[in-house]
Amino acid sequence: METDDYLDALRRDAGALLSAARAADPTTQIAGCPEWSTIDLVWHIGVVHRFWCTVVAERLQERPAEWPPERPAADLDVFAFAEESATLLPAALAGADPSEIVWTWAPRKDVGFVQRRMAQETAVHRVDAERAAGVDHRLDAELAADGIDEFLTLMLPADIGGALPEGTSVHLHCTDTDRGGEWTVTRDSTGAPVVAADHTKADTALRGSAHDLLMVLWQRDDLGHVEVLGDRELAGRFVALDDA
Repeated sequence: METDDYLDALRRDAGALLSAARAADPTTQIAGCPEWSTIDLVWHIGVVHRFWCTVVAERLQERPAEWPPERPAADLDVFAFAEESATLLPAALAGADPSEIVWTWAPRKDVGFVQRRMAQETAVHRVDAERAAGVDHRLDAELAADGIDEFLTLMLPADIGGALPEGTSVHLHCTDTDRGGEWTVTRDSTGAPVVAADHTKADTALRGSAHDLLMVLWQRDDLGHVEVLGDRELAGRFVALDDA
């Protein structure tokens, strides 16, 4: 995906997230983040958007100090903060070169990282908000496949040895993408994940739409939403990142 694709997705999904949250009861529990209510989700996305807007707009080389801001007491003010953040962030990203160096928590330290991370986080949380409002929103296949790639190459823990024993492998295969959409995950001798974008035989394979695979990885849905071939127990441990 290119810069314009990420910015278009961010603008679209941020607006839709907040519209869905307004339609939902603010006290409704977010199924994918059970410790949050709908208004908690709104505050979270507002804070995250404002955080990365600050980093990019000011070209910061270290984490912003004194963060996060104090949460307003009134729900209307929480929404106002989130709506303003959802406008400021795309504007800051659009005004920056993706290759410009800024602070991030990841090995990649540039504006391009922020573009991708914010498009992906907003898309997944839009699903959370839509579900709270009783709507079954599905991500575009290209965006979801990019989200799978980001999850596997960025979000896996540094040590997955418990969930993926040495010598075992997991394959993921999107059934609705024209190019790419396949990954194989193994681990090295230290337990660190090794991800290859390829088609190969594995001990277990997860097949499904890019949206369904991404929701399983982010633990929004269970394995019943995708096809599992091979070792189902291994598949379950991998998606849960569980060493049990």
